[in-house]
Amino acid sequence: MSLWSRITDALSALAQGESLSQVFEKLRTPPERSVAFAIAVIALGAKMAKADGHVTRDEVTAFREVFQIARDDEAGAARVFNMARTDVAGYRDYAQQIKTMFAEDRQTLNDLMEGLFHIAMADGFYHPNENEFLGDVAGIFGLSEAQFLGLRARFVPDAPNDPYVVLGVEPDMPLPEIRKVWRKLVRETHPDAMIARGVPEEAIKLAEKRMIDINRAWDEINGAKV
Repeated sequence: MSLWSRITDALSALAQGESLSQVFEKLRTPPERSVAFAIAVIALGAKMAKADGHVTRDEVTAFREVFQIARDDEAGAARVFNMARTDVAGYRDYAQQIKTMFAEDRQTLNDLMEGLFHIAMADGFYHPNENEFLGDVAGIFGLSEAQFLGLRARFVPDAPNDPYVVLGVEPDMPLPEIRKVWRKLVRETHPDAMIARGVPEEAIKLAEKRMIDINRAWDEINGAKV
């Protein structure tokens, strides 16, 4: 059974009256956690895509890029996205349930935020409402302001692209300590580590951009301190 068939089954339970918490309760262990991760990005991505007043084709395309949807699964994925987009539940309800779902692995919540930033920037414009939406969700997830600013620095062209912000370190931190942070981020970004956290194989493309960003930030800091 494909990821999208499993997602459709889970969302069908919602349509039949089960609560979001009941559905997520069934998805706490691998491989079902990958379904929970996908539903989280679908639900919040669909809500956020309307934050600037409309859903563009670019945003829908970006959603598909995050998950590298196979041609045979495109119709099913589109149905899932539209189901989530028209759901009457508010995004804060989804975000709170998602936080509870992944409470023991905050890095997965960071993975989710990356997917949302990717969708937000699909049309090339970072709308103030999208910034408010993402900031609110990040707060619900328990991400620090530094973590949120680091994500924004990586994805939003007009945001200050400070390599220290990207790595989440202070400029006065000794280089060996910054190296430790960088290496930790590299380990967390490895596809095997992300899959173990519950990120679907279809979404591992997120790791490619993160690896490029953190390596570039390290190279800039290392070069400046040498």
